[in-house]
Amino acid sequence: MKTNSRAAQLIEVLLVSTKLGLTSFGGPTAHLGYFYNEYVHKKKWLDEKSYADLVALCQFLPGPASSQVGIGIGTIRAGVLGGLVAWLGFTLPSVIVLVLFALLLQGYNVSGAGWIHGLKIVAVVIVAQAVLSMGQKLASGRTRATIAALTAVITLLWHTSYTQIVLIVLAGIAGMLIYRHNESLDNTGRTINLTVPVNRRFAISCLGLFFGFLIVLPILRQWTNSEWITMFDSFYRAGALVFGGGHVVLPLLQNEIVPLGWLSKEDFLAGYGVAQAVPGPLFTFAAYLGAMITGIPGAIVATIAIFLPAFLLVIGALPFWYAVRNNSRVQGILFGVNAAVVGILMAALYDPLWISSIVQPVDFALAVVLFLLLQFWKMPPWFVVAIGLIGGYFTSFM
Repeated sequence: MKTNSRAAQLIEVLLVSTKLGLTSFGGPTAHLGYFYNEYVHKKKWLDEKSYADLVALCQFLPGPASSQVGIGIGTIRAGVLGGLVAWLGFTLPSVIVLVLFALLLQGYNVSGAGWIHGLKIVAVVIVAQAVLSMGQKLASGRTRATIAALTAVITLLWHTSYTQIVLIVLAGIAGMLIYRHNESLDNTGRTINLTVPVNRRFAISCLGLFFGFLIVLPILRQWTNSEWITMFDSFYRAGALVFGGGHVVLPLLQNEIVPLGWLSKEDFLAGYGVAQAVPGPLFTFAAYLGAMITGIPGAIVATIAIFLPAFLLVIGALPFWYAVRNNSRVQGILFGVNAAVVGILMAALYDPLWISSIVQPVDFALAVVLFLLLQFWKMPPWFVVAIGLIGGYFTSFM
């Protein structure tokens, strides 16, 4: 039966996206498979080529790719409100779980328990797999491997709040110069146009807001010294500067949260480990962090702040995507940025993950077992998290 009214479309989008939010385990790549099966194969809200184009756009933009695809599909189906509803349905289930976990940690003071240490080892394994997988795709070849390695070295040796931003910008410039004459970066050869119910003036306003927040929030942060503005600024910038997947948000948030004393490194990494076991986007890790800092209001602020850039970028970019997607300079920038992202994640694998979690031989032994299960036995992340919890509990007696 065809759904005609906007209200009925919004309800349908909410129900379908909530179902995905409850069942989509396995990270961004798996999410895209779930989306394809539900939105393209079952619901037929868009065809395969249009879906592939939307995925290409969201992988091009900074932010959580799977969430952005969901926002884009909701927007195509039911306008801007449809995009908002699709985001709510996909995001809210994991937000609730992570907030409850944060309240558990605060209420029972279990941060020193062995199973919490097991979660930290899980985080090491998850990021190690991400570095391996992303490195093979985004930092292959001598040039991009060099960009990744230099980024990792500088990130580890030059500790400032702006290091990663500067390195991403420089890598983008390098990519544009190196690959500016490469006409084969995009071999899809498609120019399918999606029907997007967003006018260009509104789209430009969204892009203006995206950059406006990046400029204004740090200024307000300095002028007001408000904890809420500081929190919103930290999570907004983390959401705005993540390229290459949700795992890259780890070093960005760690640099923003831990040095301010809002959260210990141990509690930070424990939450990151739990975030691997819940369905939905990894960016909901922000809800855990916000809840640990200032309770439920903090969870709401952090979640909105970290996802707002993704929403503004998708709505702002959809009407203009086809004008820029085949530009070799733009794609060259992306090549350089993605290589730098691998380097940033590689640095995060060492600091804070490795040095905080692998402190004795038994920790390394558990990490090897977990990596084997995840990478070679293809066990789902929730299963690996469960084994990490059990392993951390028992190794605490050794």
